[in-house]
This record gives sequence, structure tokens and C-alpha cells, in this order.
Amino acid sequence: MSREGHDVTIIDQNSDSFRRLAPDYSGKKITGNGIDEDVLRRAAVDQADAFVAVTNGDNRNIMSVQMAKVRFNVRKVVARIYDPNRAYAYAELGIETICTTCIGAGLITDMILGRSFGEMNNYARFGLRDEEGRNE
Repeated sequence: MSREGHDVTIIDQNSDSFRRLAPDYSGKKITGNGIDEDVLRRAAVDQADAFVAVTNGDNRNIMSVQMAKVRFNVRKVVARIYDPNRAYAYAELGIETICTTCIGAGLITDMILGRSFGEMNNYARFGLRDEEGRNE
């Protein structure tokens, strides 16, 4: 997004992680915890159009997007969630989630079965069970 001219700020607890950014990354880098209100203020989340949480922890991602949405009034928030059931539950509560586990499983299934890749929304509920325990 920074290549497209958007102002981007990345927050990471480990400053060594910033070395993986592309050399032409032009945004801000803040070392800190994304669920720390002071860190979010330093990142100027209150001025953000969007907030995305992509740590390795589902709980941290959910908490940080809720803080961005409720405390800082960020209109567009998205959380990466690994657990399909959690992703679906949070999406039902109005928090936009992307479950890379579901997407990956759906893409792998399509590849194995020789099908064309579907729309991302087709994979959103991949592997979830309905009330009667059947896969959807």
C-alpha cells in the first residue's frame, strides 16, 4: 500500500522484523505492542482510514482491531484469524476477519480436485460445521 502512495504505519514488537520490509517502504515503523493504547496513539490510529491486525495471535488481533474501531473510531478494521470458528463468530459480530486457514484449505482442495479457484468469499466458511455437525 505504501507503493501506491498510502500512508502506512507498521507496529511490531520486534524491531528486527522491520528488516523484512521492502527497501522502498516509505511508511513509519513503530516498535511496540498493538494492544497498547499509547503505542496506538503514537501510530496515530485516531487518524487512520483503516487498521489491519496480522500478528500470529488471534486474541491479540481481535483485541487490537476492537480498540481501533471502538476507542479510535477507525471505520475499516480487519483481523487475520487462524481459527475458522473464531473468524466466523467475530465476523457475525461485525468485525471483518480473514481466515487464512480457510482460504488455504479451500485453495488446496481446488488445486487437488483440478477446479478453478473460486471467489474469496467461497472460502470464508470452508471447513466449518453446521448445527448438526456437517461440514458446510
